[in-house]
Amino acid sequence: MNKQPTRNSTLLAAAIGAVLVFGAVSQATAQTASERSAQRRAARESNKTAGAPAKVENQYPNATRTAPEAKASSKGGAKLQKMMDAFDKEKAADARAQADAIIADTSLNAYERSFAAQIGFQVAYDADDNKAAMEYLKKAIEINGLDNNSHFDRMFVLAQLQLQEEQYAESLVTIDRFLNESKSTKPEHLIIKGNVLYRLERYPEAATVIKQAIDASPEPKPEWQNLLMATYVEGNQGAEAAKVAEQIAAKNPNDKRAQMNVAAVYSQADMLDKAAAVLEKMRAAGQFTEDKDYRQLYSTYLNLEGKEKQAASVITEGLEKGILKPDYQAYVALAQSYYFSEQAGKSIDAYKKAAPLAPDGETYLNLARVLWSEDRIPEAKEAAKQAIAKGVKKPDDAKKILALKGK
Repeated sequence: MNKQPTRNSTLLAAAIGAVLVFGAVSQATAQTASERSAQRRAARESNKTAGAPAKVENQYPNATRTAPEAKASSKGGAKLQKMMDAFDKEKAADARAQADAIIADTSLNAYERSFAAQIGFQVAYDADDNKAAMEYLKKAIEINGLDNNSHFDRMFVLAQLQLQEEQYAESLVTIDRFLNESKSTKPEHLIIKGNVLYRLERYPEAATVIKQAIDASPEPKPEWQNLLMATYVEGNQGAEAAKVAEQIAAKNPNDKRAQMNVAAVYSQADMLDKAAAVLEKMRAAGQFTEDKDYRQLYSTYLNLEGKEKQAASVITEGLEKGILKPDYQAYVALAQSYYFSEQAGKSIDAYKKAAPLAPDGETYLNLARVLWSEDRIPEAKEAAKQAIAKGVKKPDDAKKILALKGK
């Protein structure tokens, strides 16, 4: 019988693998409350005129679509004005009902019906009814009566809402149509397609489009770079992910999240020595303020050959500072770190703290084995009894310890 717990059987499985701090990547289109409020105010101002809109700069000069004449008739203009009066007075139900009536009236021209669909969209959107909002947008696009700026803007908003509602296949169709017909190459438009491709797990395509958006932007948003990094990670392109993480971290040397992401990407790319170096630099700078910070570093050391002593030092410091939670994972990691750095006495002390917190008797059995290796037979037998009582996969191993000579 092997008296000692083996390294492979006792080290934490994957030792709590590093996780990118940005976690679930945002939809990249979700608006803040202030942005949404500002958009609503702007929409109200731009929609106040029911007649032909004032001339504005063509935002899509290369579009393949020929814009229709955007003008209200005398009959339709009166209906639009009535609808807008209700909208401006925040009588949402009345405005929406009138919008629905105008959309359904095929005697009215395309501009009038498309314009009404815009108002229906805005009312539904204000009410957080995204399902209805998307249907109004589809009608505004299908009726095809708006000028190019409004037509393509509505198409782009539809693609964003479909992405937000996790309708990824539909969003890709919409954004592809938008890009093909508008001929836009603006980074804020391209990034939506990249995000949709990411959600569809089409990582190589997503990375190409996201990188194109970033390269085209004089000041790419941090979330775009995070999205590119996540795309590389998911696409098993660890080296590329590391490059992006390094660039972000270099621009933000005091940003804890950026530094943690570098370490996480290094870990996922099996560059554990680099991950440890980044984390140690952060620890020295006093940036370890959360439980997960210490766990990420000691886990990294536990996955590096011959770094158990360093792992024990990290765990001890975290516990002493009261930052690392004194739970089963911490104590069993400490026990193993001490054991494999040939500090059996300290390993036993840590195992004694870990075993009562363990979900089964396996930790008690490991404690019994270490005690046995130190010729502390009576204590080993007591630990073996506890192991059997709590449940182990191989009770015979514990029984062999109980059968040892000596009280």
